Amino acid sequence: MEATIAESSKGNSWSGGGNKPFAASYGKMMMWFFIMSDALTFSGFLGAYGFIRFRFIDSWPIADEVFTHVPFIHGIYPMYYVAFMTFILIFSSVTMVLAVDAGKHMKQNKVILYMLLTIIGGLIFLGSQAWEWKNFIGGNYGAVKLADGKVVQFVDGSGHQIALESFSSSAHSDRIRQTKDKGLWFESEAALPPVTLEQVKEGFAKHPEIALRTELLNLDTKQKTIVSRDEANKLLAQATHVVRGANLHENEYGETLFADFFFFITGFHGFHVFSGILINIIIFFNVIIGTYEHRGHYEMVEKVGLYWHFVDLVWVFVFTFFYLI
Repeated sequence: MEATIAESSKGNSWSGGGNKPFAASYGKMMMWFFIMSDALTFSGFLGAYGFIRFRFIDSWPIADEVFTHVPFIHGIYPMYYVAFMTFILIFSSVTMVLAVDAGKHMKQNKVILYMLLTIIGGLIFLGSQAWEWKNFIGGNYGAVKLADGKVVQFVDGSGHQIALESFSSSAHSDRIRQTKDKGLWFESEAALPPVTLEQVKEGFAKHPEIALRTELLNLDTKQKTIVSRDEANKLLAQATHVVRGANLHENEYGETLFADFFFFITGFHGFHVFSGILINIIIFFNVIIGTYEHRGHYEMVEKVGLYWHFVDLVWVFVFTFFYLI
């Protein structure tokens, strides 16, 4: 009985393997494998964020009240600057597409131009993200932390949050920040808040028009709960200290886990953007010196383009999870 031997596939047939399945080189296939594994990583992070947010859905910070700053412009502009950051990153993805297309047509000067625009867009986004972090850490209005770990904020008669300094007592305080040069070598603390808890309590007592609101969110109105004056005084009696800004331990905007996930996920994405910029710069200088002209193709531009598009796509999901939902 004769054995039937299948003929080896030639060319770029995927079913028979070959050197280039789907007409993709080894380098491109490895980039796709990396993107798929990284996508699973981001999916796990965002899935965990979604689970925790659902767990604390009635006390989660409101994004429109957290991300309100625009550089060089005073006032409250919810989500404006984040939308600008998103536009810049998506635009850089468009310029990367144009660079890849120019490479396929062996147009070196156009590849140089579009890659330069892509790098500039990435740098603007990264700088904007650093600025966003600075404001998030520094804080907007300040809050008071209670003994149970929750925070309470202060609002005016129209229900808009106000800064602690706007109503706190201006009593002089001799409190000095503890640093290593003022005490034992192992003792230090974070920067002091602009007002003390006692000043906040005194100021609140002198301004009956000011109200206090808790972390509890009304799911129908999407607004935090404003309590009565008597209830506010009871809560302030349980206060431990003033909170300014956000870090890994406490958060003036509400639930501390919000800040933890924000730092971790946006920081992880920012690291990807930073890595992409470095790779783009290396490829950019290789294009200038004619490395890919000598090779006869611009496949390296296409491979880094795949990575850059992935970074942009991930940001769309991060933007949706953190800022829109």
